This record gives sequence, C-alpha cells and structure tokens, in this order.
Amino acid sequence: MEEILSEYYGLNQIRLTPLEGYDSINFKVETKGKTHVLKQYPYSDVTQELLHAENRILVHLSKLQSIDFPKPISTKDGKELVLREGLTFRLLSYVEGGFLGNIEHTPRLLKSFGEFLGKMDRSLLKCYEASLTAKETQWDLKHFIANEKYLKFIPDSKDRSLVDYFFLQFLENVSPHQYGLRKSLIHNDANDWNVLTKDGKVSGIIDFGDMCHSWTVNEIAIAITYVMMGKEKPLEMASHVIEGYQNIFPLETEELDILYYLVAARLCTSVCNSAYAKTLKPESEYITISEKPAWRLLRKWLGINPIKCRDAFRMAAGYPKVNKPKLREQLKKRSTNLGKALSLSYINPIQMQRSAFQYMYDGQGNTILDAYNNIMLAGHCHPKVVRAGRKVMTRLNTNTRYVYPEILAYSETLLSKFPQSLDKVFFVNSGSAATDLAIRMALAYSKKKKIMVLEHGYHGNTRIGIDISHYKYSQGNNLGKQDYIVEAPMPKVFGSGLKDDGSAGKHFAQETMARIDGAKGKIAAFIAEPIMGCGGQVPLAKGYLKEVYPKIHEQGGICISDEVQVGFGRLGDFFWGYEMHEVVPDMVILGKPMGNGHPIGAVVTTSEISESFAQGPEFFSSFGGNPVSCAIGHAVLEVIEEEKLQEHAKKVGDYLQSLLVELQQEFLEIANIRGIGLFIGVELLDKKGNPNTMLAHRVKNELRENCILIGTDGPYDNVLKIKPPLSFSEKDADRLVHQLHKICNDLLN
Repeated sequence: MEEILSEYYGLNQIRLTPLEGYDSINFKVETKGKTHVLKQYPYSDVTQELLHAENRILVHLSKLQSIDFPKPISTKDGKELVLREGLTFRLLSYVEGGFLGNIEHTPRLLKSFGEFLGKMDRSLLKCYEASLTAKETQWDLKHFIANEKYLKFIPDSKDRSLVDYFFLQFLENVSPHQYGLRKSLIHNDANDWNVLTKDGKVSGIIDFGDMCHSWTVNEIAIAITYVMMGKEKPLEMASHVIEGYQNIFPLETEELDILYYLVAARLCTSVCNSAYAKTLKPESEYITISEKPAWRLLRKWLGINPIKCRDAFRMAAGYPKVNKPKLREQLKKRSTNLGKALSLSYINPIQMQRSAFQYMYDGQGNTILDAYNNIMLAGHCHPKVVRAGRKVMTRLNTNTRYVYPEILAYSETLLSKFPQSLDKVFFVNSGSAATDLAIRMALAYSKKKKIMVLEHGYHGNTRIGIDISHYKYSQGNNLGKQDYIVEAPMPKVFGSGLKDDGSAGKHFAQETMARIDGAKGKIAAFIAEPIMGCGGQVPLAKGYLKEVYPKIHEQGGICISDEVQVGFGRLGDFFWGYEMHEVVPDMVILGKPMGNGHPIGAVVTTSEISESFAQGPEFFSSFGGNPVSCAIGHAVLEVIEEEKLQEHAKKVGDYLQSLLVELQQEFLEIANIRGIGLFIGVELLDKKGNPNTMLAHRVKNELRENCILIGTDGPYDNVLKIKPPLSFSEKDADRLVHQLHKICNDLLN
C-alpha cells in the first residue's frame, strides 16, 4: 500500500488504518496535513466501468453548496484508477465530520438529514450513467426478491419465517407498483456510518459503492430504516426525515404508501446478507454487531400496523390520511346483507384488515395481539403455508377421484403422527363436516342408533353436529335433545369437591356408566373433546376416559376423540389431546387448525371401521382432500416440526400459567386456572362463589380496547379463553398478564 501511494500519488510518511467494507478493502491514509481513503477492489471490466461512473457522479455532486462528498484524486499522471497485480486501487478525499451513529438523533438533525438527501437526490435526477443503470445488486430494493436465495442461511426457523413473510408482502404490496414508481440514481446506503454531521446537522455522505439506478423512494426508505433502529418511537423518528426530504424533493403518495414494506425489505436484505456473510467470515464481529439492530427493528416492525405507518408518513409529508370506512356504515351494510344469526365479537366490533403471526391489524391502524384465534395454529399468514397453497393453486386443483402427489404425501405424513391402529384418513372441508362423517361411519360400523355425548360439548354446525352438541341444542330456540342422544355429565373437577387424582375421574365415570347401562347395546359412539373448549376450557378428569372407553367398547360402540381445538401440538406435552388421558380412540376428528385457517378437516380411523363404511354408498367430498388443501395441511405439519411449535407451546404455556397463578394470588375472583400448553381457561367467580359472567365480559372487552384478543365461554360465559396462535411468545404473555392485572385492579379495587 505504501508503495502504491508513493509511486502513483506521491504520498510518503503515511499512516494506514484499516476501515471496514463489504466489497472493497479500505484504508484511512494520513499524511502531513491531509487525510485520504484508499480503496482496493478485485479487477474486472465491470468494476472499472462502475468506478469511472461513480467518480463522474462525485464530481457532479461536488458542485452542491455546503454539502461534503468524497472527491476522486487522480494519480501523478492524471489517472483515476491504478491497476496492479489483478487489483484496482482508487484514492478519495477523506470527508470530515462526526458519524450520524455517534450523536443524538434530535428532530433538527433528522430533518436536516432529510433535506440533505433531498438535495442530493434532486441533483442526481440530472445524471445518467449507463453502467449504473445496468447494475444489478441484491442491495437494490428493486431486486429485493433476489435475496430469497439467502433465506436458508438464517439458522433459526422462526426468524426465517419472519423474513419470508416480508418477501411475500413485498410481492403483494410493492411489486404491483414497480412500473409506476419514479426511477433515478440513488446513493442506496445512507446508513448511520456513511452519513456525517457537523454542528448538529447532516453535512456529508461517503461510500457510494452501492449506488444504482432504482426507485427514487428507496433512498428515503433506506435512510429511515437506519434512523429507526434502536428507537422507542420509530415512526416519529422517520417522520422527521421525511418532513425534511419533502421540503426539498417531494415524495408522491404512491411512494409513501409502500414505505412500510420497503423498510421491511431493507431490514430483510440486511439480515439475509449477514447470515450468508457469516458463513464466509464466521469470526467477523462487524457482521454480528451490525445485524443485531436490524433483527430488533424487524421484530418491532412486525408489531406496527402498516396502515398506521402509511398514515404517519403521509402526515409527515403534508398529505391527508387515507379515508377509512366508517364502522357505522360497515355494520349497516353487514346487517343488510348478512343474517342476524351471525354474531360479532366484542361490544366494539373490529374492522380487520391484515394479520401476521400473533398479530392482527385493524383498519384504524391498531396492532392487535391475538391470544384467541387457535385456528391460525402456525400463525396468521404464515409464509410457508401461504406459499404451499399458492404454488399448487397455480398448477392443479381437483378431487380425490384422481391420483395426485399432494394427497399421497400429506396422508402419509399425517398418519405417521398417530398410533398404528389409526391408519386410514378421510378428508373433508371442516371440523363440522368431519364430525358429520364420523357419526355416519360409527352408525354404519356399529349398526346401532344412539350417540353418547357430554354436557356442554360442541362438535360442529351441521344438523348432526348440533344434535350431538349440548352446547348448541340446550340453547333456547333449538329443538332440544334428540331421542337418539345419550347425555353424560361434564367431568369437571373444579367445583365438584373432588380431587383430580383419579377420584374425580372415577366418580364421573360411574355416573356415565350408569347412563351407558340405561342404553346398553344401543350406543354407536361416544364422542368427547379431551379438553372441552366451549364448556369452559375444561380438561376431562384424570382417569375418566380410561374407565369409559372400555365400557363403550364392551357394549359394541366406538370412541371418538374430537381434536379440532386441541390437536397438533397445542397442548405442549402432547401432540394429541387423547394422549394426556392415556387412551387410544377408534376415531379422531380434525378441523380448522390443521390448515391454519384454510377450510380442511379430516376423520382418522381404523382399517376395520373404514372397511365397514366402504360396504355402503360411495363417500365423496368435492373439495375434501383436494391438492391445494393437502399442500397447505402438509405445510402446517412441516412448520410445527421445523419451528418446534409443540415445545414452544409447552414453554410459553407453562410461563403464562405461572404469571396467571401470581395474578390469582392478588385477585380472589380468579377462582381456577386450568388447561395445558397454549389452551388455557381462567374461571371467574364473584365473592359469593357464583359465576362472574359480568366480570368476564368486562375483562374481555377491556382487553379488546387495549388491543388484546381473548374470548369467554363456559356454561355461564364466565371463563376467559386463551388459545393463541403458536407464534405467541413469552413477551406476549407478559403483555397479556400485565394488561389483565391493570384491568382487574381497575375493576375490582
């Protein structure tokens, strides 16, 4: 280096200090009275063209007043570049100033940052460089999707899913605008360590190595990404930059409206490239340190409603917010078009717009923590699940009268999760349809007519589903219990005066056996949920099913486990609910969570029962087991495995229950906490020991007003239901219980 500096630039008695860089090797060069930067690149014709273009841009920008840019320094014989031993060398002036990353980000400073970028970008509009226009780099957000190839280098599967979610959102929300966005040359890397300041204002910028011809808005997207890192109120910080930029070089509303996704794209580009770079330089502290703030902001970004972001950025630029549909008008339209039998959750209904993992986004800009919708088992809009359905949907959708790989692969994987005796699967479109089919199969196999059910059980919305659901048929305007239904008491330990050590199970089993004896030889099937959801998140008493199942078999019936709500690892310790009761059913009903919200259901049963059903009319479901549904179901199983969601459910569920137990010590109205994994019920009683329906109702709605969703259920609607997507974290549990504490304190003290 000293030789090159002396021979070509006439610089002697120098001190060299290495500087970090991705695509070049950089040195700070200090001589008497002057400081420069020497950059070394591997030689290529393309690199030569790009460096010459960059030099011309720097000369052009140097004409701007009161703004500092590196200036190219020619050799003694007037050359811009030095070629030597397969390497290219280039000398630039050193830009003085304090790095943006080292000083407090005041509103004045950030506004000046925006103004600086506005002046630079406005000047760059006049420039054209063929090599830069032709340049393609994964750091250009226009080519963001090129970074997908680096996803596999992100070691944590949950982190990969987070990044992949934003790849899909980019395709959905940015790509449709790509041909309407303004394009120009941009610096493309205005980060904290490339931007320089003097006297509390931005004064200069260095490192034009990522310069490219891209969407103009990408300049501000990248700048605000780095400004927001580590900030408590990131949108507020970004708004100051946008305001300054707007004063000089106004952004268009179309550009502002996609900034949320462009920021996410920059963060994902950063973490993807860092993950790949670490495989090349595993010992690099620079890579590790630089990626941490990007991950922190990316996770925080997911918790920001895109609508809130859009509105904040529009206001910063002086544009009005987008008009939103009025709830009053939406409710009027709903009542006009939909039947009154369809209910709405919460006193103040929610206009939902989007969702991601454990979050839902309403139309007013609020981010809502979902601790309620167990249907989205893998998390709302999980990218692997979305991609699976999308991929097959573009190729084929048909029915089970044809042979296709998706149904073969999915059925094999699904059945591998069951004992050997449960070796046949029938696919349908919902848990309700699965219940209907299961009862038909039970009647056909047993040649009997009666069905035994539990009080407060729920098994679906078909005619048969309602017939066997005490939760439904016991309600006022229904037809009541049908003659073929044999009803057994709910084996609920809490409030029974019995312990859950087997004695409660034995007690309730004896009551049930008496009912069986009353219909001996007539019961085709006994159906029960291992934990009764609509009954109030009630785990069946220990030992109960071990006593009842043999009695049902003894009189010629079969046993059905309804796993719609509790299956697929939600319980943490068990993949299926029946496992916690140490029994193996003859038939299992599956539904909504198996498709992460996609309409799919299934009945899993034995070969013997399946064979008996084949003796009757053909069974056919037009859409049950179609390729799209099977691909989605298979993807859900893969996510459960890859992200270790069963283990996660146990860890977070145990932690959440420990927090709830602490809360119970303070508020006597919290009478019972039950459940397992992330399927939890909190029963509320008043001071006299009566069901506290009003309190449960108020708590649920107060949580909703604080952007947290739970439900209520049970015979008296006094049980708080907590059954979130399995992306729900310990941090989310802290937030839920913190808000519960505040609400209980306000309502009860």
